[in-house]
Amino acid sequence: MDARQQKEILTAEFSAPARILTHGTQQMATDNSKTSEHPDIEELTQNFFELARKNQEIFAKLLEKNQQSIANPDPLNAVPSLTRAAGQLSMNPNRLMQANLELWQKHMLLWQNAAGQLAGQPSTPVAKPDRGDRRFRHADWDENPLFDFIKQSYLITSQWLVSTMSQIDGIDKEDARKVEFYTKQFADAFSPTNFLWTNPEALRATLESGGDNLKKGMENFCRDMERGDGSLKMTMVDADAFELGRNIATTPGKVVYQNDLIQLLQFTPRTEEVHRVPLLIVPPWINKYYILDLREDNSFIRWMLDQGFTVFVVSWVNPDESLAGKTFGDYMQEGILDAVDAVIRATGEQEISAIGYCIGGTLLGATLAYMAACDDRRIKAATFFAAQTDFSEAGDLKVFIDEQQLESLDDMMAEKGYLEGSAMSTTFNMLRSNDLIWSFYVNNYLLGKDPAPFDLLYWNADATRMPRNTHMFYLREMYLHNNLAKPGGIELKGVPIDLTRVNIPVYLQASKDDHIAPYPSVFKARNQYSGPVRFVLSGSGHIAGVINPPAANKYQYWLNEQQPPELEEWLAGAQEHAGSWWPDWGRWLSEQSGPMVPARQPGDGALEIIEDAPGSYVKTTS
Repeated sequence: MDARQQKEILTAEFSAPARILTHGTQQMATDNSKTSEHPDIEELTQNFFELARKNQEIFAKLLEKNQQSIANPDPLNAVPSLTRAAGQLSMNPNRLMQANLELWQKHMLLWQNAAGQLAGQPSTPVAKPDRGDRRFRHADWDENPLFDFIKQSYLITSQWLVSTMSQIDGIDKEDARKVEFYTKQFADAFSPTNFLWTNPEALRATLESGGDNLKKGMENFCRDMERGDGSLKMTMVDADAFELGRNIATTPGKVVYQNDLIQLLQFTPRTEEVHRVPLLIVPPWINKYYILDLREDNSFIRWMLDQGFTVFVVSWVNPDESLAGKTFGDYMQEGILDAVDAVIRATGEQEISAIGYCIGGTLLGATLAYMAACDDRRIKAATFFAAQTDFSEAGDLKVFIDEQQLESLDDMMAEKGYLEGSAMSTTFNMLRSNDLIWSFYVNNYLLGKDPAPFDLLYWNADATRMPRNTHMFYLREMYLHNNLAKPGGIELKGVPIDLTRVNIPVYLQASKDDHIAPYPSVFKARNQYSGPVRFVLSGSGHIAGVINPPAANKYQYWLNEQQPPELEEWLAGAQEHAGSWWPDWGRWLSEQSGPMVPARQPGDGALEIIEDAPGSYVKTTS
């Protein structure tokens, strides 16, 4: 096919969408276009053709490199589960026929509604997007009968597919979880919003700009392929819009201690007096601490300072090859125990309180059990944000945890001794693929737009590496075998870990829509610790459910003052409260933190100032 024939084909292909979106046909909807003239199809086609020709060579090179890098065609070990599910489904022809009949009936109803709509009759949608589904927000999905039909047809088919594949008898729990998860991934990938010809917003942008959006989108795509060295590394945020210490992570403080794994930050007080007992925060090491200090108006650290607490935060190192041998026990010793020593030296106090967030909370729980076994009572109260210690109901992340996948992961980490932060980011993004993958695909490549300067996405993209030994221990012992939940199931520094020996007051927070640490999983810690536990359930997810300042007046939280031991009973008796749960927690922690004393400045105690916050460890990028 020569260039002239290719241009003729492209011209014909663009003509039909142009008519639908600008003037429509007698059997389609009224004109929704903002312009009254046809776009210049010849100009658009020429632009698109030149773009394709320009990028042909680079795509060939990238494809060749990517093919050469594939060593394992099924690194997620999904094919065996899908194969077993298909086999079981084929053995039940009656169930399959019934499912197909249900699909056919819904599509017939959709055709009837569409015919009535074209005839001017009112109709009720056969299928609607879920309330949180933002893919179909553009007006054409509702106002243009063609795209409304495409939308509903997709929703009917995708919902049917997921429902059918989620109800297959004869496969075990692990296979069922994988089948449902990857069926959803498949359905999300084939959404009409992800394709130019079936996305009215992308078509309008193409027709109105003469294809400039596609040209910019292709440039964005090639840039992201090059950034990923042959794999797509999608840009989600304008990275140049933020600088640590300037417009993000700006709460004043000092680094007062450091070792191979952490820098310890002590923040400048904002009140004349502070509670006697200082507070140590242990964030997850798979991300950086400044999720707790994004902006002044949503900084958890700043809010805590305003409540009169002396706040210390662990800032984890971004490990390289030299730290490949660090173990989970090393993270306990150098990450928490050494930090506790440093806080006590800095303040002169003999007791502290602590917070553990996500995997930092998992480590804190194990450390508290270790300290209890060693009769170390220096941490007198503990708070857990979205932290799991029993992983039997750990949600969709368990899809990625089986022996075959762990072996592949271990082999991947063997060369450098660590896991690249981008690998974990991809895993987390898959848990919410429509919001964290496909929305950026549409924005960056179909609409040709630049990502917005969003502080949360900047933090999300600033991923950290994980040492091989530590990461494999965590995945095998926690996710795969759930040994932390078993008394003596793991040992740290030769000490058997038993969470039931932790008898200090605990505040346990979970988020209703958390896809990383599901609240039923977090709640299980309610019955693992032996001391008094106050469980609170917040609205929203893993991040917004935690980082929800009172001034924002967003979301809600649920409390059951009776704190029954069973989740169903707890939920049945829980009372909903508007806004942030922070004030409830602040009152609880105040009760654990002693009388007020004069505020402490960084450097006043036995520790010398090393550098200004946010420190140098947090600035090391992957």
